[in-house]
Amino acid sequence: MNLSYIRPGRWFSRMWLYLHSFADYSIPALFFRNTRKTLMASLTDREKAEVCRRANYYIRIGEHSHIIPDTTVGTFKFPFGQSGKRTKYFFDLYRVVRCFNPKYSFAYRFGDVTEVPSCPAFVKSRPITSDNTNSVVLKLNQWRHFVFVNDKQPFRTKKNMIVFRNVVRQAHRAKFLELHFGNPLCDVGKTNDDYAEEHPEWKQDFMTMAQQLKYKFIACIEGNDVATNLKWVMSSNSVAVMPRPKYETWFMEATLIPDYHYIEINPDYSNLIERMQYYMEHPEAAEAIIKHAHEYIEKFRNRKIEFAIQLTVADEYFRRTGQYKIN
Repeated sequence: MNLSYIRPGRWFSRMWLYLHSFADYSIPALFFRNTRKTLMASLTDREKAEVCRRANYYIRIGEHSHIIPDTTVGTFKFPFGQSGKRTKYFFDLYRVVRCFNPKYSFAYRFGDVTEVPSCPAFVKSRPITSDNTNSVVLKLNQWRHFVFVNDKQPFRTKKNMIVFRNVVRQAHRAKFLELHFGNPLCDVGKTNDDYAEEHPEWKQDFMTMAQQLKYKFIACIEGNDVATNLKWVMSSNSVAVMPRPKYETWFMEATLIPDYHYIEINPDYSNLIERMQYYMEHPEAAEAIIKHAHEYIEKFRNRKIEFAIQLTVADEYFRRTGQYKIN
């Protein structure tokens, strides 16, 4: 075991998450059946309008949609003893569906979903396509994906470089390293030991968020689906640099505006240095992007409204699949 990769703070955070989640799981679901009604009643008219607007973005299925259910609310239980249970996904979905009729049925897909499900299903991620109606997005695995930082260092005092540290198993991430590894403006590398036969030099030490935040630019390159680091980068005083996204999550990546919320580069990464040099010469333009990114992040910080949106998405899912008639 490489002890340099053990991060005590994150380990304790994970243990607290599991303890809190199992304690919450032990409370009978009956106590949560009126949660949405109570929560919505506590919102202002403006907040209710925002909840409906966001919910309609995440669920696009039509009226009378047909589902092939994976389970019912009442039988959706933690799969003790089973491998691949994806604990954090389960608890995030369970906290939402337990607020509804135990006879309601639903389908779900855990993990990095890169294809459109065959029937309406709850997912963490979906391809950005105009005809994708079956992917119903919820805020799943949020412990990993929805991390924000409190960055005190101003953009202008950071290193005039871009940083990238991540697992590299996809051809497009390997292409990024192939083009820019060794460039004096790029501190880039892979953190995994496998897939290193051709380029062992790409293997670099792990870098914490705090270490990466010393750089003006942080590469947010999609992996199997979205770039996980995009959320915390956009909450910082560094600038996210990436091609236009192909996948989206609860973060609504498809609504991000290039060169307004992030610095857009070509899908083949060929103009990376050119784009960096422009913003190094025009720091006020980079600072404007940081300001806009912070404004975008704000709507995801209100936990009450975030949960109200999730409950509304689930409510619409059950309604549009014709389950209101179930007693």
